[in-house]
Amino acid sequence: MGKSVQFVRRSVALACLLTLVACGGAGGGLLGASEQPSVQSPVAGSAMGVDPVPAERQAKRPNIVLVLMDDFSMDLVQTMRAARDMRRRGASYSHAFVVDSLCCVSRSSTFTGQYPHQTGVRTNTSGTRSGMPLGGWPAFSSYGNPERSFNVALQQSGYTTGFVGKYLNEYEWVPGRALPPAPPGWSEFNAVFGSGYDGWDFGSTSLSNGRLQVRQHDAPPLSAPMAERDRAYAGSVIERYAMDFIKDRQGGDAPYFLEVAPYAPHNRTQPKPYYPGDPVFPPMFRDRPHDGKPGNCGRVACTDLTTRDLPGFGDDRADTRPMTRKGKPARAWNTRPNPFRPAISVSDLRHRAMMAQSVDRTVRKILRTVDDNTYVVFTSDNGFHLGQNGLARGKGTAYDTDVHVPLYVVGPGVVKGARHELTSNIDLAPTFEEMAGLMPQPYRFGASLVPTFGDPTVVRRNYVFFEHTAQALTKADPDAALNGDELDRVPSYVAVRSRSGLLIRYDLDNSTKTDYGYEFYSYKNRTWEKKNAFAQPRHQPEVRTLLAKLRAFDGCATQSGGDSVAAQCLGVTS
Repeated sequence: MGKSVQFVRRSVALACLLTLVACGGAGGGLLGASEQPSVQSPVAGSAMGVDPVPAERQAKRPNIVLVLMDDFSMDLVQTMRAARDMRRRGASYSHAFVVDSLCCVSRSSTFTGQYPHQTGVRTNTSGTRSGMPLGGWPAFSSYGNPERSFNVALQQSGYTTGFVGKYLNEYEWVPGRALPPAPPGWSEFNAVFGSGYDGWDFGSTSLSNGRLQVRQHDAPPLSAPMAERDRAYAGSVIERYAMDFIKDRQGGDAPYFLEVAPYAPHNRTQPKPYYPGDPVFPPMFRDRPHDGKPGNCGRVACTDLTTRDLPGFGDDRADTRPMTRKGKPARAWNTRPNPFRPAISVSDLRHRAMMAQSVDRTVRKILRTVDDNTYVVFTSDNGFHLGQNGLARGKGTAYDTDVHVPLYVVGPGVVKGARHELTSNIDLAPTFEEMAGLMPQPYRFGASLVPTFGDPTVVRRNYVFFEHTAQALTKADPDAALNGDELDRVPSYVAVRSRSGLLIRYDLDNSTKTDYGYEFYSYKNRTWEKKNAFAQPRHQPEVRTLLAKLRAFDGCATQSGGDSVAAQCLGVTS
């Protein structure tokens, strides 16, 4: 694997440029009357150099659009026409995962192609350890991740780069306070601040002469027409920004990269709804039941979405207890009964499906608008559980509900069909660099997926790894108002997944790394985690293999963000 990854990093850029073929949009105006300009902030930091691409090659390089959903779980794919269409006519990665099922940790790894031990971003919120932040934007910035993000390399090579939507936790602004710095590497930066979780009444940014500006998007009163309220919805504003960016660059000389990051289908974070009656997962009004019409769950009737769509729902927690290395019961962490009735979980599932429809319309517009020299990539920052495995409402575990995400790619040279390569979101940064004709930076742990675009049979990697630091260490779960301490209960862990099994090593004391507990699950006969089989004799060959993989991964965990990744570490996924 080490040699094959190095070969990919040195040669695929040229192959990518030689195999360009196709992908196949509508938009709207940008600002409403209530969206008003405000204060400014300078750009933060400077970026490391990237060799320029000759002018004669600029026009040949493809455009790239990444759609990164928020907490979108695999159970919702069936509801989205655009996702199913991309899966049908493009590359579909059935074994796509994220390095950690936490928004900020996962997004930081997507930007950098690095594991949390490299980025230093380990939780959603900052907190401190040894005087340094544990997570959020403060950690992302403090450890030099903005300069290592793939968009910097793309912009310096001649790409026009755009960002629209949710950025990182704690990258925030409230009226009367100074704006955060503008991250480097973005030609356009339209971040929507965290009030967007609740759907309405939020600020967003733009760049003017390299300085950050903010606009406030006021919410209409409840008495306003439904269409007016929906136009002010966060998803609508994000869509207008995205479509204007694409249309403004159609037929231009420079290639572009655009990341579209909607808030859907993440739950709201404030205990009090913005509009009376807003559910925990607030869709646009047009997608809710109204005027005698049922809710809009896309391709699936909302009434058809039940606990049957949540494999492992309500499973007994007793047989998933971690075990010691010797196969004895270890300290249990998943002990509290789910406080939500099945009817609440079903309601949550249906409202999440309704929320996803606003993104579905956006993706369909993007696909209709882009030209045939544009890649469109669809994925999510993590999954979400709603009662599976005896859990409540949330994320953070290494279980399939939380780490398995959709990954679909359409565009030049992409042969349709399923891919069996195991892949992680750290593979996206080097993939985008390869698409742009660049050699991926040596500090990226991920590997480009471009070789799989033209050949669905390519399989180079058989393992992916997960790293999770307990959010309880910061005492500040951003979803706690509606989800309780669900996330805080998940211990720190490192895990490895193959096609057929998952091994989790919990650090049950979250600090000294001496109180270990293990869980192993086989996926040979089911798609979810029924029983901890770590000590079962018939699974010992696979358990030993995965334990050896974890030991190899441990040997790579000392590398920091700017270090080149050693060849033997690149090979741990083979």
